[in-house]
Amino acid sequence: MNTPCPLDHVRIVLSHTSHPGNIGAAARAMKTMGLNALYLINPKFFPDTEAEARAANALDVLQQAKVCSELDQALEDTVLAAAVTARPRELSHAVFDARQGARELLRYAWQQPVALLFGTENSGLTTAEVNKCQIIIHIPANPQYPSLNLASAVQVMTYELRMALTENVAPAAAIDPLASFNELELLYAHLEQLMIASGFLDPGKPKLLMQRIRRLFARARLEKEEVQILRGILTTLGKRW
Repeated sequence: MNTPCPLDHVRIVLSHTSHPGNIGAAARAMKTMGLNALYLINPKFFPDTEAEARAANALDVLQQAKVCSELDQALEDTVLAAAVTARPRELSHAVFDARQGARELLRYAWQQPVALLFGTENSGLTTAEVNKCQIIIHIPANPQYPSLNLASAVQVMTYELRMALTENVAPAAAIDPLASFNELELLYAHLEQLMIASGFLDPGKPKLLMQRIRRLFARARLEKEEVQILRGILTTLGKRW
């Protein structure tokens, strides 16, 4: 019987990829390091012969790639998502370098799905996409020229995940399973709804309130039962309003 490998629980998510060759090269990078779960959000060209050519002997990874219409689909059921970005962000989540970030992801991948999110080649990840993640990963590079090709960035991160696996990174200690992406999104929507109903949040001038709340809960790494408790409190308060 094969022992489950945490790398099987790591999703590589490419958002709005413009060049099909990068998709194929990313698939090849994944297979060389033992990853197989590729998710594509609205790729400009896919399937494509150039992607197949660049994938070389990783056609199996390419052919089983899941194409999603939105980010929420790609992150469904994950418990930790990392945004790979080189740009500084306002109200940033916790920032890890490539090595630290790979170790952090692997800690949770022993039990539940996690994801690495990469943005489009020209502009990277949007603020909205980064806000859907819980941590940020920055790949150290030459300050005068820090821009990595998309497939190269995937190769660096999959290599670091492979190295973290050889280091026997211990699973995260949790009494109960972590809340999934879906459960957290429902919590955020519920909380936003009640804040509007109570007058605490003006939907016309939201400022950065929800972004701050997402950052707060991202640090907490809420467990399923904790989310259920919070949702129960919100439901009871909502009835009184």
